[in-house]
Amino acid sequence: MSHTEQRTRQAGTTERLFKVAVTIKGIDGGIQLLGALLLIMVPPTVIGGLANTIVTRDLVGDPNGNIARHLETAAAHFTGGSNRWFAISYLLLHAVIKLGLVVALLRKVLPAFPIGMVVLAAFVVYEVWRATRTGSIALPVFAAIDVVIIVLIGREYLQLRRERSAQR
Repeated sequence: MSHTEQRTRQAGTTERLFKVAVTIKGIDGGIQLLGALLLIMVPPTVIGGLANTIVTRDLVGDPNGNIARHLETAAAHFTGGSNRWFAISYLLLHAVIKLGLVVALLRKVLPAFPIGMVVLAAFVVYEVWRATRTGSIALPVFAAIDVVIIVLIGREYLQLRRERSAQR
């Protein structure tokens, strides 16, 4: 296989991975938007009651175990008020930014690529910082996914720039 054929094949693979990752990010943004809207509509007492039901029915293992305690603590903080509005605001902001970036990236709007990488990097920094302060289990997972997507966006950006400069 020639060097050019190998490069073309690699570019196709990179583009497919990029599209899959960005589509997943778009689905994630849509789910976050729905989650925020749901949190706005559902009273905090219902969420606290749901967490209590999950723990007392042993749906997360030992009711005195780490997961159960983490869930109870999170529900108590959430129903307290400020964490609820933080979660709603975070989900709405993250969702709107993600969905806007997904549209721009899939349309291959070149300036959106570096903007997307910077915005996602800022979310990664914030997610890691917040996880260290709160003991969150989910935030480091979201941060790791965002890092993978940043890499894929960067690779696609470089490929698009090469293609566009070769067309000139």
